[in-house]
Amino acid sequence: MAEYGRDCRAQPFMTSGHGSAQASAVLTAEGIGKRFGSGATAVTAIDEVTLSVKQGELISVIGPSGCGKSTLFNIIGGLITDYEGEVRIDGRRVSGCHPDIGMVFQEESTFPWRTALENVEFPLEVRGLPAAERRQRAQQFLGLVGLTEFADRYPGELSGGMKARTAIARTLAAHPKILLMDEPFGALDEQTRLLLGDRLSQIHRELGQTTLLITHSITEAVHLSDRVVVMSYRPGRIKRVVDVDLPRPRSSEIIESEQFGHLVASIWHDLREEASRGLAADEASRRSS
Repeated sequence: MAEYGRDCRAQPFMTSGHGSAQASAVLTAEGIGKRFGSGATAVTAIDEVTLSVKQGELISVIGPSGCGKSTLFNIIGGLITDYEGEVRIDGRRVSGCHPDIGMVFQEESTFPWRTALENVEFPLEVRGLPAAERRQRAQQFLGLVGLTEFADRYPGELSGGMKARTAIARTLAAHPKILLMDEPFGALDEQTRLLLGDRLSQIHRELGQTTLLITHSITEAVHLSDRVVVMSYRPGRIKRVVDVDLPRPRSSEIIESEQFGHLVASIWHDLREEASRGLAADEASRRSS
């Protein structure tokens, strides 16, 4: 079930059979392309993007601004349904929002009139779970994100990091097979992001949650991920996939290691090229306007 900052409930989902070429993958996006507009002003946001995520993997997608990361996120999550290519879950094609996918967005999306516990309970209410069961499950996931002591606080009484964790708990409480996260800590300072990354690593370890993370932060991507997908500037294509062969369990202390530094430098080399292309394109556009 989608994270309830966005409403997918009214959108249908469809499934159809497919071959077993990607049978080992829980989530597959194949040949994904998306154009916005038409004619001379049309913009190709992403083009021929193909990736797969195995059960229990945490994969980050990183790229320069304007490379189509969020477009890809919204296609996989079912918020954009007009696109080229296919999205499959367990080998079956899906279109529109799907109950196996939970989504957490960058913007703050907690309900200010509900306590942290009531926020986490919300999707369970929508599903019609009995009050005692949804309360027990909400308490469980608030504990998982470290907010047990703040269950009765309203969002206005919580820090930005606490509200982000509440949104994550709310999504996880619905037991999605796949968790999509679009810059969930993007509005927070670097130190807080690292500490919340430790919490996210712990959650991933305990739940074995299959996760696709969109991020601008190379440090965050390497810290959290099994693989990092590096995208090119627009039209967004997959430039390289980097295996993060750092030991798990993993904490933010890993950033001090030489191996971590090598991985960050390697990814930055690719990103710098693509970001430079983006800056040049922006400059050319400003000169011609």
